[in-house]
Order: sequence, then structure tokens, then C-alpha cells
Amino acid sequence: MKNDTLKRARNRLDERLGVLRATDRFRPPPKGWIRALRDALGMTGAQLGSRLGVRPQTVDTIEKSEASGTIQLNTLRRAAEALDCTLVYALVPNTSLEAAVNVRARKIAIRELQRVAHTMRLEAQGTDDVNMEARIEAYIRDVLSGRDLWNGP
Repeated sequence: MKNDTLKRARNRLDERLGVLRATDRFRPPPKGWIRALRDALGMTGAQLGSRLGVRPQTVDTIEKSEASGTIQLNTLRRAAEALDCTLVYALVPNTSLEAAVNVRARKIAIRELQRVAHTMRLEAQGTDDVNMEARIEAYIRDVLSGRDLWNGP
């Protein structure tokens, strides 16, 4: 039951985040979003500083910290509000969450099955690799289903 719930949760998140997957269109401008928006609005640093309640020099520092990737989320949120914008914050997986879980399970299954195969070869009981794919799938289904996949290497 828990596995079905987790799978449904992953699928729902995949659906919601799928529209954001083309991350190149969300890549920030070279000087950052704050500066790009401020310039597009025709707003000076002093005017943005007045809206933020800070000095113009602080606006320059904020814009530089955003461009370098060191800005704090709270500061970015305040700047967005001062520019009459909404800050959108998301972590977008590079693949579907379901695919990430499947890749991780497969990696663990292969590692474990290779360990067993090595031990069996040492005992002169080696197995052939003909049915390896079927063994991997069976191991995932029978052993890894419901197990924590994220602890360890």
C-alpha cells in the first residue's frame, strides 16, 4: 500500500513539474532577474532602493549577489515584491521521479546480484548472465520493493 501511495505522489509531482522541465527558458539573464526587470521597467537603483527601504548601493549589492547565485531567498522575495513580481521557487528533477527511483533500484539490484555472482564463482557455482535482466527485475520486485533506496552508495 505504501509503495502505491509513493508512486502516486511521484506521478503527481512529475505532472506538476513537467511544465518546468525545459529549464533553459528559465535561465537567469547574465546580470540577474532583478536587474533585467528593473531595467525593463525603467526603474533606477535608487527607486528600487526606495521601494525596498535600502540605499542604492545596497540595490547594487543585491543585484550582484543574485547574478553570482549567493542571494538569500528572503532578499529575492523582497526584491520581487518591490518589482510587483511573484517569486517562483522550485526544484525541477532532471528526469521523472519515477525514473529516478527505477534507476536507483536497478543500480542496487545489479550491485547486489554481482556480489552474489562473485561469491558463487568463488565457490565454483557460477551463474551465466543469460537471465540477468530477469533476475534484476525479480530482485527489484521481491527484495527492493518498499525498501529505502537512498541510504548508502
